[in-house]
Amino acid sequence: MTIPAKLSTYFTLLLLIACSLPVQGQTLSEAIRLNQLGYYPNAAKIAVVVGEAKGAFQLVSADLKTVVFSGKLSDTRQNAISGKTTRTADFSTFTKTGTYVVLIPGTGHSFPFEIRPSVHRNLAIGALKGFYYQRVSTDLPAKFAGKWARPAGHPDNRVLIHPSAASKDRPAGTVIGSPRGWYDAGDYNKYIVNSGITMGTLLSLYEDFPAYMNALKTDIPESTNKIPDLLDEVLWNLRWMLTMQDPTDGGVYHKLTNPRFDGMIMPDKAVNDRYVVQKSITATLDFAAVMAQAGRVYKAYNRELPGLADSCVSAATKAWNWAKANPTVVYNQADMNAKFDPDVVTGSYEDRNASDEWIWAAAELYATTKDESYYKAVNLFPDTKTPLPAWPQVRTLAYYTLARFGNDLTPLGKKDVLLVKQHLTTMADSLLMGADKQAFQTVMGKSAKDFIWGSSAEAANQGIALLQAYRLTNSPNRSQYLQYALGNLDYLLGRNAVGYSFVTGFGDKTPMHPHHRPSIADGVAEPVPGLLSGGINANAARQDKCAGYISTVADEVYIDADCSYASNEIAINWNAPLVYLAFALEALQNDLKLNK
Repeated sequence: MTIPAKLSTYFTLLLLIACSLPVQGQTLSEAIRLNQLGYYPNAAKIAVVVGEAKGAFQLVSADLKTVVFSGKLSDTRQNAISGKTTRTADFSTFTKTGTYVVLIPGTGHSFPFEIRPSVHRNLAIGALKGFYYQRVSTDLPAKFAGKWARPAGHPDNRVLIHPSAASKDRPAGTVIGSPRGWYDAGDYNKYIVNSGITMGTLLSLYEDFPAYMNALKTDIPESTNKIPDLLDEVLWNLRWMLTMQDPTDGGVYHKLTNPRFDGMIMPDKAVNDRYVVQKSITATLDFAAVMAQAGRVYKAYNRELPGLADSCVSAATKAWNWAKANPTVVYNQADMNAKFDPDVVTGSYEDRNASDEWIWAAAELYATTKDESYYKAVNLFPDTKTPLPAWPQVRTLAYYTLARFGNDLTPLGKKDVLLVKQHLTTMADSLLMGADKQAFQTVMGKSAKDFIWGSSAEAANQGIALLQAYRLTNSPNRSQYLQYALGNLDYLLGRNAVGYSFVTGFGDKTPMHPHHRPSIADGVAEPVPGLLSGGINANAARQDKCAGYISTVADEVYIDADCSYASNEIAINWNAPLVYLAFALEALQNDLKLNK
């Protein structure tokens, strides 16, 4: 008898023994990490067990009475960051819909999960609804907000011009109206720079999947109108952004803020004076990019929103012209506070290098207007890099747009489309490299450098980068791009080193104490749902000094505590890529077939 045959016989014996064990005697084991919501029937289905485990696993009905699938755990992998060992349970070939658990004899069983079509639809809707809960200047009635209903906070109809933002026509102390918008994060301020990438991501979701998003309803007050709910939600923030442009010169105020953060109180109890502060090059260019993109998107709704699209393009043009006249006006909060009172110590969103914002704004204005002067105004390819999008680095959003509209560009832009797509495939291929050898078999977490402040958004944006390469290129790795984008959603929903689903209200082990003022102050046990926690942050303990971190290992530094703003805050720029990733995978679920 050959060695392989012996191994086969041994494996068969193991399975027979395992299947004979009383599965109902097994207990929940959080060592088994998986997507706590579930899996598409024809897509990959992977669970990872951390630590020592025997060689077999079972897929069992949720009542623990029936074994429906048996398999062999993979060979051990070592987590390069922590040194811990893992094994993989792959049940991808099992396609029957239902609710199940993964059971590993001697270890225990997993949280229950579903196998069914559209398994992430409720998550996607919930994550988009998370923006509704962040709305400023409006009541959230129980009809739409459920137990998280609350009175309106911050009408923002009496906002003061901070001395740093004073001009001849708007001297310090001038009162302006700047209502609506979204609370940026766990605090109650509104920031143009962070709105930039947030709005760009959500508008791109609409441009990439218009038919799917047109049919979507999220149970918001505007759901009965003729505008898609995604665009209704985006419009709430868009109208606020328009108020942040100085009508006399086109420059855009960096943020609307209290001088200091509010306490842990409800929005309607926060009544301190609010200011718009200094205009900045990054805020103005982010604004220009968003308005140019919005002009394209809302043009189809001229009947419902007369004049809006044209107003957006006009605002984008004015912002671009201000930026050309003021290219060195960066936001430096310490310098501002040294010159003007009152001091402002809220989120600064400082960025000393606006080269990427120039590229993004130029690309969006060019794609919208077809005016080649925008394309010629910047060096679109200053190097061979394709940085993952984040609020301080938005260059690759320009590449997404140029690839998306490659066939509709003027000849000047068309000549570079191949180069743009090469950038996208190079980035996607670099993400894939070695992912199959990782402890959790995800693109996320290949390096300790992934575990930054807001690492959950890092994972979601990696997924978007893979999806863009899947949609917009003809790379031989296209099917892997799609599979590993799904793998990063699995990461966000529980297949990670701490075993959390990082989205409030979705999964069995989710954040209950996010750094989010309404969730802390509203008296409701459960936090506002659909919000993505910032997640694992290697430097969180040093950054927020919150007590309770139990590990210093880079991929394990996370605590579900509201004092942990460095690992457990929420933010609109984190929720937006989650919304994109979840909806895009829902729209593409029929492409997620094994071996396709």
